[in-house]
Amino acid sequence: MFKDYRVFKTQIAGRTLEVETGKFAQLANGSCMVKYGETTVHVAVTASEKPREGIDFFPLSVDFEERLYSVGKIPGSFSKREGRPSEKAILASRVIDRPIRPLFPKDMRNDVSVNCTVMSVDEDCSPEITAMIGTSIALSISDIPWNGPISGSIAGLIDNEIIINPTAKQRSQSELSLTVASTENFISMIEAGANEVADEKVYEAILKAHDVNKEVIKFINEISSEVGKVKFSYDSFELSSEMYEDVKKYIEEDLKIALYTNDKKVREERMAPIYKKVHEKYDSIYPNGENNLNECIYKVQKHIVRRWLLDEQKRVDGRAMDEIRPLSAEVGLIPKVHGSGLFNRGQTQVLTILTLGSISDQQTLDGIDSEEFKRYMHHYNFPPYSVGEAKPGRGPGRREIGHGALAERALLPVIPSVEEFPYALRLVSEVLSSNGSTSQASVCGSTLALMDGGVPIKAPVAGISCGLVTEGDKWMTMIDIQGLEDFFGDMDFKVAGTHKGITAIQMDIKIQGLTKEIIKEALEKTCKARKYIIDEIILKTIPKSRSSLSEHAPKVVSINIPLDKIRDVIGSGGKVVQKICSDFNVKVDIEESGKIFVLGSDINNCEKALEFIKNLIIDPEVGSVYIGKVVRITDFGAFIEFASGKEGLCHISQISDKRIDKVSDILSVGQEVRVKIIEIDRKGRINLSLKNT
Repeated sequence: MFKDYRVFKTQIAGRTLEVETGKFAQLANGSCMVKYGETTVHVAVTASEKPREGIDFFPLSVDFEERLYSVGKIPGSFSKREGRPSEKAILASRVIDRPIRPLFPKDMRNDVSVNCTVMSVDEDCSPEITAMIGTSIALSISDIPWNGPISGSIAGLIDNEIIINPTAKQRSQSELSLTVASTENFISMIEAGANEVADEKVYEAILKAHDVNKEVIKFINEISSEVGKVKFSYDSFELSSEMYEDVKKYIEEDLKIALYTNDKKVREERMAPIYKKVHEKYDSIYPNGENNLNECIYKVQKHIVRRWLLDEQKRVDGRAMDEIRPLSAEVGLIPKVHGSGLFNRGQTQVLTILTLGSISDQQTLDGIDSEEFKRYMHHYNFPPYSVGEAKPGRGPGRREIGHGALAERALLPVIPSVEEFPYALRLVSEVLSSNGSTSQASVCGSTLALMDGGVPIKAPVAGISCGLVTEGDKWMTMIDIQGLEDFFGDMDFKVAGTHKGITAIQMDIKIQGLTKEIIKEALEKTCKARKYIIDEIILKTIPKSRSSLSEHAPKVVSINIPLDKIRDVIGSGGKVVQKICSDFNVKVDIEESGKIFVLGSDINNCEKALEFIKNLIIDPEVGSVYIGKVVRITDFGAFIEFASGKEGLCHISQISDKRIDKVSDILSVGQEVRVKIIEIDRKGRINLSLKNT
C-alpha cells in the first residue's frame, strides 16, 4: 500500500534516531515520523501554490503541538481538549522557527507551514530536538525551496563535563541547558539557560554541540538523496533593480541626514517627508508599486547603515562599537507594590514590578514534560505606545511570551530556594519605551525590583545584546544594538549573567549562520558589558537586597510536621484548617511532604497560628505541663483543653491540695490554668492535675 515507505536509522548520544517517510500525511509537500528513543514526533510541511498578495515578507508559520496523550494524560479543561498552546509549546515553535527561517529564499512569498505534533514522550529524549530534526528532514525531502538542512542538539554540563542530549536524570543535575542549531558549516541558533556557567565553558559546549549536529546533517543528506523531491519554481518578488537604483539615487543623501541621530523620534520625524517625497515622484512612474517603493526606501536605509558600519566603523548615533548607550536606574518608584525597578538604556525603558505570594499561588502547568508547578514567574508586556503606535493592545503574542521566558530563565539561577525564601514570586516587566533590546533591559529592571523587594538573590544579573554586520568574509560586531541596528543588521545575540558566569542566551540571526570566531567575540563583548552594568549601574543604585520585605508584602512562617499529622491540621472536611485561617486571619498552605506555610499581613498573627499548629500536632506525654483552658465543668471534675483540639479530665481530687465540695467553687468555664499530665490510660484518655505544677 505504501510503495514509497522507507525507514532510516542512526545513533545520537547513544540512542537510536529512526525516521519513517512515505507512509504518513502523503498530501503534504513533505512529512516524516521521527522517533528518538521512544519520543515520537510527526512533522508535516506544506506550501501554498501561489504567493500571498500584498505582503513584503516571507509568510512562514511553525506550530509545535503538544498532545497530552503523549504522556498518558487527559486534558484538565472543561472540554477535555487541548486548548491554546502552552508557553513551552510556543517557545519550542520559536526555537524551530529561528534557524530555519533564514534558509528560505528571501524573495519567496508563498505561505509555508510547519506542523510538529508530539505523539509520545520519552523523558530521556527531548521532543523539541526531535521536532527540529524532523522539520529539517521534512523540508529537505519536500519540494519546497529551502537551503538546508540543519540539525539541533542540547548540551548539558555535569562536573564540568559536557553532555550531549542529557537524559532526564542528567538534566536534573546539569548546570547548563544549551540548545544549538546549525548547518554543516555555520551555527544558526543558540538558546541557553545556565547556572552561572563561565563564558569559556559555554563556548566550548556550543562547538561540541555543533560537531554532533554535523553528523546528523550527513544522515539527513542521505535521506534527502534517496527520497527527496525536486524543488518547485516560485514567483520571485525580488525588487526591480531599476526601481531600487532610481530611489537610491534620489534619496540617499537625504536618508544619511535623517538616519544620523541618537533620537528615534527625531529620526522618524525626518523620515516622514522622505517617504512622501518618494511617492509623489514615483507613484505615477511605477503604478501599483506602493509596497515596492516602501521596500526600496527600507533597502536604501539598510545599505547606508551597513556601509557606515563596515566601511567607516560609524554608528547611526555616533557611538563607538564597544560603547553602551547612556544608562540609569531607580528603585522603589511605585507605592504599595512589593518591589519595583526602572532601567533605562538610551531610549529603551523598562519598569519591573515584583509581587510576592504564598506557595499555593505558584503556577500549575498542564503540559507534556515532568514540570508540574512553577514558583517563579516572569511576564513581559510590550504595549503599542512603547514604540509610539496608536492602537489597542491585544495581549501577549509569541514575541512577548518569548521575551518573558528569556528574562525568567536569566534570573532563575539566582532566585533563592523555597527553604530560604518560602514565597511564590511574579515579576512583570512593563516596556514603557522601546529602541532595542527590551528583553535584556527587563532582566536588569527585574534584578532591581527583586533587590528592592528584599528578595535575597544570590547575585545581581544584567543582560546586553551584541549585533553583527557581514559581507562575504568581512564582518564586525557592535555592543548594545538599538532598534535600527537590529532591523538592518544580521544578528541579535542576547546574553544575561552575573559576574561569575552566564545565566541565559538567545541568538537571533538573519543570515545562514555564524562562525565560531563571531560567537567568541560576541561572548567576550557581552561579558565585559554585563559586568559593567552590574558594577556601575545596578550596585550603585542598590548595593544589596533590602534587609526586610516591604510593609505591604505578605509575611510567611513555616514548619515541617510528620506526614501522619497532616490530617490533624486539616481536620474533618477541612474544618480545623479553616478555623485557623478564620481565627488568625492567615492563609495556610499544606504540602504533601508535611511542609506547612502560614502567610498573612501581620507577622504576629502568623506566629500565633503556627504555635496553634504546633500544639495541634504534639503527642501528650506524662509529666508535661501546659497552660490550658477550662471548657466544661461536671460534679466530678473539669475538662480542660491544654492544646489545640486536645483535652483531659482534671478530677475534683486533683484540683486542690485542700478538700473542695464543688468544682465551680474553684474553676469556671474559660478560665486559664496550669495543668500537668499525670496519666494516659490504654484508651488514650488523659488525666490532668492542677497540683504540683
